[in-house]
Amino acid sequence: MDDAMVPMIKAILILDGDGNRLATKYYEKTEFPSDEVQQAFEQKLNRKTKHTNARSEAEIIMLEKNVSIYRSSNETKFFVVGSASENELILTGVLDALHDTLNILLRGMTDRRTLLDSLELVILTIDEICDGGMILEMDPQSVASRALMRGVDGGQVPITELTIGQALNSARDQFIKSMGNQREGY
Repeated sequence: MDDAMVPMIKAILILDGDGNRLATKYYEKTEFPSDEVQQAFEQKLNRKTKHTNARSEAEIIMLEKNVSIYRSSNETKFFVVGSASENELILTGVLDALHDTLNILLRGMTDRRTLLDSLELVILTIDEICDGGMILEMDPQSVASRALMRGVDGGQVPITELTIGQALNSARDQFIKSMGNQREGY
């Protein structure tokens, strides 16, 4: 397969209103090799988008040979960064998937505190959408189900894919159900 045909993401960022990092994932290690370079890029993004209001739909900006698609929500900003030659519609689809999935998982509460309290779900969401810069899934319902470990269709996840804690909880729940059925004569 030709790598030029595969859409690639350079970074997914969630920043607070002051430009501080809440959750970030950088996939392009040659352009963003260190934490200092990454934070400098984040501050430039924040300065460029500070006085804009992109609440209802995504906005597009160019910064350092990169296309950045962003969207504001409460006191946070969501960014998807790609190369200047990347298709903005695909990047917007990734941004919408991230934003909509987090709205589903956090029941519309995408403020700074809620995102930090649910950082595990935020990171799982980012990982379910994109892996190594390659887009995996853009359907918010599917991403939310996977982040909650329910499988794509919202049903049960095979026992082999559960963590030990989840497997023990599942076994306990099944035991309790079977005990209830025995009392009822089933």
